[in-house]
Amino acid sequence: MSETASPSRRGRFLRIAAGFTVLLALAGYLVVRYVSGDGGPPRCVARAADSSDGDVPTYEMSPEQAANAATISAVGTTRGMPERAVTIALATALQESALRNIDHGDRDSVGLFQQRPSKGWGTVEQILDPVYSAGKFYAGLAEVPGYSRLPLTEAAQRVQRSGFPQAYAKHEPDATLLSAALTGRAAATLTCTGGVSDGEPGDPAKVRAALTHAFGPKVLPDGDAADAPPEGSEAGGRADGQAGGEAAAEPVAEPVAKGPAEVAVPVGGSDEARGWELAHWAVAHSADLRIAEVSVGDRVWSAARSDEGWRKTDGDSGPQKSGGNNVRMRIAQ
Repeated sequence: MSETASPSRRGRFLRIAAGFTVLLALAGYLVVRYVSGDGGPPRCVARAADSSDGDVPTYEMSPEQAANAATISAVGTTRGMPERAVTIALATALQESALRNIDHGDRDSVGLFQQRPSKGWGTVEQILDPVYSAGKFYAGLAEVPGYSRLPLTEAAQRVQRSGFPQAYAKHEPDATLLSAALTGRAAATLTCTGGVSDGEPGDPAKVRAALTHAFGPKVLPDGDAADAPPEGSEAGGRADGQAGGEAAAEPVAEPVAKGPAEVAVPVGGSDEARGWELAHWAVAHSADLRIAEVSVGDRVWSAARSDEGWRKTDGDSGPQKSGGNNVRMRIAQ
């Protein structure tokens, strides 16, 4: 007489078989992604400059978060605020919204800094413009005496009036890392992967509009600025080290030609940080603005080879086209 398996043994066998099937499916999925070159969802990473002990801190974020962080930094440097101010602003936005431009919050709070229309920060539409909201934060920070010497959490609290003022402190290491990359002080330290892979074309006019909105009309050569900054954004040219609100100095620009699907930004020959600030901004916005390649100096970042990060130019982009610290952005077509 044949012996049948007990219900418990049959159940265990079915569970093992189901688990094995799931593992096979997962392995097949990973193989397909590897063969097809699909590295997963788009991500951006900022890292500290290489350290001697080999332990390099990093901060990983989505393209949306990277773009918002780059905008916050751009508004700060355009106002002539020092890197410390950018760090304070980024730490505040990390705490308030996780660098997401959200349309909700506590009571009527909205935006990157969770500013409240009922408290005089502006209209909802204005606050949901990252350039405007960052500008309002910096305007408040500039009124705090000695903010650059205060503990970060105290400086942020003087502007925000948060119910949880100590919460800003935990974001200071990440904000410091981000500000070093986004202000251009730390070269080649921000990269993004997988942002322009669906074949959708970009629009150079939109890139120019975004540049002038964040950095002001002086960022592009005369006649090339797509629009002026909106009322209240107070954008202008960059002036490192100046107090907030002071007029920005004109950069010493080098002429640079551009093709039909490119945006070129001239930068003074000795201003390496400015070049990297603009280059990192472009990479952070590569997904939403469809920027396929960015070159500055002798380095180039390409969406098609984004897993390689910033690499030395190979003769068809970079210094042969841009020269010096000029920045060149090739738009996906």
